[in-house]
Amino acid sequence: MLSFRPVRAFAAALLLALPVALLPAAGAQAADRTVRGGRLDWGIKSSFLSYITGPIAQGGWALTGGAATVGSGFRFHSATGSYDPDTGAFRAGFSGGVRFTGHQKADGTYELDLTVGRPTVRISGGAGTLYADVTSRARGSGKLTTAARVPLASLDLSGITMAGGGGPVALHNVPATLTPQGATAFAGYYTAGTPLDPVSLSVDVAAAKKPVSPSTSGPAGEPTRKGREEPGKGRATGGFRTAAVDWGVRRTYREYVTGPVARGNWTLSDGAQDGGALFRFPRGTGSYDAGKGILVADFAGTVRFTGTGLDLTLTGVAVRVKDGRGTLLADVTDAAEGSPPRKAVPLITFPAEDLTPRNGLASLTEVPATLTAPGAETFGSLYRAGTAMDPVSLAVAVDEKARLPALPDLGSGASAAAEPTASATTAPSPTGPAAQAASSSSAGAGTYTAIGAGALLAAGLAVLAVLAVRRRGGSAASDES
Repeated sequence: MLSFRPVRAFAAALLLALPVALLPAAGAQAADRTVRGGRLDWGIKSSFLSYITGPIAQGGWALTGGAATVGSGFRFHSATGSYDPDTGAFRAGFSGGVRFTGHQKADGTYELDLTVGRPTVRISGGAGTLYADVTSRARGSGKLTTAARVPLASLDLSGITMAGGGGPVALHNVPATLTPQGATAFAGYYTAGTPLDPVSLSVDVAAAKKPVSPSTSGPAGEPTRKGREEPGKGRATGGFRTAAVDWGVRRTYREYVTGPVARGNWTLSDGAQDGGALFRFPRGTGSYDAGKGILVADFAGTVRFTGTGLDLTLTGVAVRVKDGRGTLLADVTDAAEGSPPRKAVPLITFPAEDLTPRNGLASLTEVPATLTAPGAETFGSLYRAGTAMDPVSLAVAVDEKARLPALPDLGSGASAAAEPTASATTAPSPTGPAAQAASSSSAGAGTYTAIGAGALLAAGLAVLAVLAVRRRGGSAASDES
């Protein structure tokens, strides 16, 4: 008869091994992630926008810092922050802002003057808050105050588990309510607890990396190799290293293109880049005289607007600056009209009094632009000559160490369309945001240890079964003898 001692010894070893197998492996623990790029879509409060632009307030709103419109809301860009997959703690700050004005007074100021900018979403312990920098004019006194990181809205995260995600992290239509501090910022137009528009965001996350040496990045943020440029090319006399011009044409024109009338879109080629509220035309070449304030620059990139009755292409974008005034020109092809291409059409003019280099960079940031008569013709007479168009930003690097301003980073999968929407009272699906946040590369360590423990247990049971069969076989042989 087979002794039970090996069986008992094996069972004891198995029981000792199981707890160890069930412990998470230290190397499999999820590391903190860095938020790098992404967007936040938020309409703030749709009824407030209607009030601002309605017959009572007779006001409007303007975008700042590269913010854009998407659907009926606003899009903030270039997320930065952190995410801890183990605890679900999340922080993402965004760039861009919106200024609302209404009830204009005789002196040109506004009784209602509210700016919301640089929103930040913080989530910890299952609670979420949206903060923002706020400039607001108090009702009655007219005192203008500015405060940073005001807790503007509370976010309802019911049914959402933030832990265990990878990237990108996405939340859609999270219900939001006005906080007491937010009610003060709104100058008492709404009380605390008032429902606001739902919040959606999508950010890219990645494991923290060591900072890149400045010598390995070019002026436009593109990787370079040391010594890539030829000797003497770092700063040419009368020239510049590189340049870029940013211009979004006009917000209402982009909305017309993608709206119910044209039902179209735009495509970029030849190096043009989409920054959400603007198009970047890069790789500028030409000449620059800092002393005289004269710039002649030609840029790469093409943007084509298409839709019902619309096929307009702008390419060969150029900028000319002289005597403190700038002009943006482009080669224009209107295929819908069937007219022959036009070369170097002056589309807009803009002030350029101060184009003096600072730290190797001559730049203009969001300067106002005015439509020319040829520009009005280009855009199908939708706007009259003299109409205020989207602002222009221009950057000219005259030093090899200078860096062009970064383009707004909208993160993965961004488009001109709004995120999928639902009613403001619809709670996120319990499997939605958390499941969307998870990636196959960040499966919890417990999953793999449990699999390992299960395999170990199955192997142990198989060995016990074999030993039991052998024991029964041995007993039967003894009986037969």
